[in-house]
Amino acid sequence: MSAPEILTVAEMTAADQAAIAAGTPGLVLMERAGAAVAEAIRARFKPCKVAVLCGPGNNGGDGYVVARLLKRRGWPVWVETFGAPSTADARAMAGKWRGETRALGAAGRPAELYVDALFGAGLSKPLANEALRFAQMTPSLKGRVVAIDVPSGVSGDSGERLGDSAVRADLTVTFHRKKVGHVLEPGRSACGELVVADIGLGPTPATLLENGPALWLERFPWPDSASHKHARGRLAVVSGEQTSTGAARLAARGGLRIGAGVVTVLSPLSAVAVNAAHLEAIMLRAFDSDAELIEAADSADAVVIGPAAGVTPHTRARVSALARTGAALVLDADALTVFRDKPADLFKALDRDDVLTPHPGEFERVFPGLLKAGPHRIEAARQAAARAGAIVLLKGADTVIAAPDGRAAVNVEPAPWLATAGSGDVLAGFIAGLIAQGMDSFEAACAGSWIHAECARRHGPGLIAEDLPGLAVGVLGELYKR
Repeated sequence: MSAPEILTVAEMTAADQAAIAAGTPGLVLMERAGAAVAEAIRARFKPCKVAVLCGPGNNGGDGYVVARLLKRRGWPVWVETFGAPSTADARAMAGKWRGETRALGAAGRPAELYVDALFGAGLSKPLANEALRFAQMTPSLKGRVVAIDVPSGVSGDSGERLGDSAVRADLTVTFHRKKVGHVLEPGRSACGELVVADIGLGPTPATLLENGPALWLERFPWPDSASHKHARGRLAVVSGEQTSTGAARLAARGGLRIGAGVVTVLSPLSAVAVNAAHLEAIMLRAFDSDAELIEAADSADAVVIGPAAGVTPHTRARVSALARTGAALVLDADALTVFRDKPADLFKALDRDDVLTPHPGEFERVFPGLLKAGPHRIEAARQAAARAGAIVLLKGADTVIAAPDGRAAVNVEPAPWLATAGSGDVLAGFIAGLIAQGMDSFEAACAGSWIHAECARRHGPGLIAEDLPGLAVGVLGELYKR
């Protein structure tokens, strides 16, 4: 079991060229691609009036195949062209089309299904003229829209719209592997349902992977018959002051539920009474100085600091103190923001097994300018991990996890219900709890993030952060059965 790769446009082009060099003609690959799209359409829609919009390149060539195969099945199909075919393969497929052809945008009857074969993932400039007008119409079309490869106007390498507008599809059929533009917003939402069709290309090694159980499940830290609580890992979570304690308890509960054997909240003296009133299986230990914090955390395998810690000199000093212990650190929220003026001080304190979990605002404070400078958030996260010398989990609708060695993974399934206060605290606890059990920090960040999102997807509307640790029970149970 291996995690699916996510390719750049250049990597996909290389895979196509390798297949052609190995003896599979480009026309055969185009026929397979068009057949895959036609099959996906027939599996989802009843026969209806179809307009296939063909651009000048190979994406348009795929469209001519779709039109021919649907027409052969008795569907009422016509082609609308946007420029003459510009590649030999596209010209050959256009020559096999024997049905009605008109110019894109020419007056005529509306379709019930539109196939967007205008431009593929390699488009590098904004849509114009009738292609742009079609893209602008797609959100309000009565007919459904199926995109070939990517919705036209979306960059295959970033998911960004290349101009003012891009096609918004109900279904997108791509080939061989997902591309970066399929997994990053707004491209991911523009795709609608995404189908990846096998057209017979060979292996494509890549450092960007889909985050899912195939990436880390074989190394998940399940207990065995000889396990005891200390063998299952010791996790500590640093609490905020008296009126800011709930976030730490959420993280602690997440760590306990994910399997850490012993979880302790390390509490400033002012917050001991509040924490003690809310903790049961989770232990509590007070500290009143950095030296006492070091002593309390020194036996921990992993420590979470940051949730509601306060953007104060105390938090900064506590991060530095914890860096002198043997524990892996998971730093979130205030433990990141407190270093906004001197992020280099944070980086000096970090080890390669530490994990930073910023949302975009916190990311900008610690890594100013990276998100704007990079082609996309994957590259920004990779650069940040290299700069920090630690794992970076950049939260968002398309969460990215990156390691200093260049490995990266993306959460490809949306989990909008996580947009609620405290959910990030539970995520920090999930990740730290897995690290405490001996899981590699990159894989722990990937696994914790996927489990976190899966919990939210299962619950759906009405989710609050307190629900997440309990929801992990069902997710873990199913993972264990695998």
